[in-house]
Amino acid sequence: MEIYQTEEQQVDAIKKFWSENGNGIIAGIVLGLGGFVGFNLYKDSVLEQELATSDAYQTLIESAEKDPESFAAKGDQFIKDNAATSYASLTALALAKEMVDKKDWAQAEKYLQTAVDKAPSDGIKAIATLRLARIQVQQEKLAEALASLSAQLPESFTAAVQEIKGDVYLQQDKKDLARNAYQAAIDADGLASSPGLQMKLDDLAQVINLGTVALNDSAKDSDK
Repeated sequence: MEIYQTEEQQVDAIKKFWSENGNGIIAGIVLGLGGFVGFNLYKDSVLEQELATSDAYQTLIESAEKDPESFAAKGDQFIKDNAATSYASLTALALAKEMVDKKDWAQAEKYLQTAVDKAPSDGIKAIATLRLARIQVQQEKLAEALASLSAQLPESFTAAVQEIKGDVYLQQDKKDLARNAYQAAIDADGLASSPGLQMKLDDLAQVINLGTVALNDSAKDSDK
């Protein structure tokens, strides 16, 4: 690195550097400012679009109460127009709830699958997946429900997953698997376990015990 002994040498060196590099520096500053302005314009544009989508979603949800008959058609169009946004999944969840109220299980299942596929976060995906599995259980699509519950979901949803699995196994008459699933749900939920879940486990234990007693009595009778 050069060391300048006098102020005159420093000034001459600065003049020489500027004459050789000044245009490049100016161009860099202009491009930098242009990029900064362009980036901010882009951010403003994205923000404006997001606000517009949010307003449209709010209007759509409010229309569900005022005009429920046209809500499905409007919701379908909204999902199509905003497929790449988080509002597509939220709209599908709202439409699924509407279909559940009408007991249209097949349509509710369709919307919940859309909500899963377009979920913007693991939390929303988990909520949609659990609801999907419950609707599949409602339709006695037990294998499909277990397949839905096999998805990788956040650990905080383990209790709910295990409880639904217990319901599926119970319908399949797999009592031991059902008992294990209910117990796993209680273990995962800890003190927060619902009384209903504990009741399911207690009732199942009683059924299993009665079945064991009946089986033993039958074996004794056959030995006589």
